[in-house]
Amino acid sequence: MESPGPATIRQGEDAISSEDNPGPTASAFKRARIESGLGRNVYLRWNIVPWALGRAPTVTDLDDARPALAQLLDSLPQLRAIVTFGTPALTGVMRYFTLEPRARVVPVLAAPHLSPANATRAGEKHLRAVTALRHASLL
Repeated sequence: MESPGPATIRQGEDAISSEDNPGPTASAFKRARIESGLGRNVYLRWNIVPWALGRAPTVTDLDDARPALAQLLDSLPQLRAIVTFGTPALTGVMRYFTLEPRARVVPVLAAPHLSPANATRAGEKHLRAVTALRHASLL
């Protein structure tokens, strides 16, 4: 994902990124995850910028968040794949892999962000999310 959305931000400082959060993006992700067959206990949901922005992340935001991503990925030695949702998430992951010489590179699949604000056709967004999650689960 990109950064905490409005529904998560409204929950305050104790909020977490979860498929159970209120809002259409979390619901769309949960539907796609269930349809893909990916178990709830085998994935970690993470925002490429893990703090509230209230806007789309910029390259500066992605660079500021890179140390948090590095720390997260270093703590996941058994990570087999990353599925990004949205261009900022994909850009942030790729900037990390191509700017960090010691990065342990894993396969990355990209799907459109599931927010209703994303103009990509709804059916296509859902299909791509399901397929990306399904492929990742097989790696």
